[in-house]
Amino acid sequence: MPLDLTPRFTFALQVERLYTALLQAVHSGLSSEPGLGGKLLYAGELDGQGRALLVAGNIAGAASLAATAGQVAQKQAIRDGVADFLVTSLDEALRILKNEIRKGETVAVCVAAGPEAIEREMLERGVLPDLLAANPLGGAAFPNQGARRIEPCGRKEEQVLLRWSVASAQALWLPKLDALALDCLGPEDRAAPRWLRLAPRYLGRLAQGVRVLTCAPESAREFVTRVQQGVKHGEIGVEVRFSLNSHEETDLPWSSPPDALRDQG
Repeated sequence: MPLDLTPRFTFALQVERLYTALLQAVHSGLSSEPGLGGKLLYAGELDGQGRALLVAGNIAGAASLAATAGQVAQKQAIRDGVADFLVTSLDEALRILKNEIRKGETVAVCVAAGPEAIEREMLERGVLPDLLAANPLGGAAFPNQGARRIEPCGRKEEQVLLRWSVASAQALWLPKLDALALDCLGPEDRAAPRWLRLAPRYLGRLAQGVRVLTCAPESAREFVTRVQQGVKHGEIGVEVRFSLNSHEETDLPWSSPPDALRDQG
């Protein structure tokens, strides 16, 4: 029975939309490759949304902080690579975060405590994140002090959502397809190169074997065409499955590349 990849695609898409929102919150002008080095992201409770925001922050290059009193969630975050460090106090977290922020490096720290207590202590000590989960449990005062709330970002009308997976040998073929997709991106796809390079690393097994990419239609056409040609000429020795969406619906059935391209034409 084939593996149901839908939950992995769903999580990857959730992270991708948060990643886009993070970059848009900070980078309004042109940049060769936007990133969040030197920025502090507070992801709040390490529930499903918090995990996705923490992963998005990792991909975007932020120094991120989350909190949870749940031991299962704590262990799972370390096991899945969502968090780099699990600490017992805000003091420990800040020591790590300040060092990495100074260097502009990526790090994710989880405090083993309830977010209400951590947020109260952050406010008392004047710890102000640059970016903030949309609904922190006790963080209503943060935005009043300049922090920006992050909501998942939908696609622009001129963009498409491209999803793909391979039938076998994922470790061999997906990195090759990633490199091919990277080569097909245009200057309008500013946030996509970083996403393609780092998302597989930080998504890990949470989205293993799947790829999502929001990009210009021309970039998607070029990628699909080159993959088709690679399969046809034996350069790509695996079945590649695509879905290409031009609207917000994300539960469309798999489309063959020719049909998908015709819909976009």
